[in-house]
Amino acid sequence: MKRHKSSCYCINLRRVTNAVSNLYDTHLAPLDITVNQFSLLRNLGRLGTCSVSELAAYVGLERTTLVRTLKPLIVRGLIWDASEAGQRNRMLQLTKEGKEMVESGGPLWENAQREIERRIGKENMKQFFEILENLEKD
Repeated sequence: MKRHKSSCYCINLRRVTNAVSNLYDTHLAPLDITVNQFSLLRNLGRLGTCSVSELAAYVGLERTTLVRTLKPLIVRGLIWDASEAGQRNRMLQLTKEGKEMVESGGPLWENAQREIERRIGKENMKQFFEILENLEKD
């Protein structure tokens, strides 16, 4: 069946973001990790030890969305709760395995980056990011 070309900006942007996420997920599939999970690991690695709220603010996600994405990473032993017993605010850290995952996934993520750049073109990417920044402005 032929895909309907929508005039709705929202639907078109969602379709494209799903395609981009799928491309990254395909590249990261050998590690059994999604691009969303990999991104959280990378960003947590940059921050070191931080609270869930700090990580949510840093990556621009709602706290509840972040917690849902973190759960499987904690279960897999890639992230651990470094907070002291009885402390209300969870403090997160990458485990040794989490750091290894970031290191192993780096080249796979880079391959996805290069594929996107190849499809769109380096100059077009610069303009594309400027357009996206305008959409994020209030």
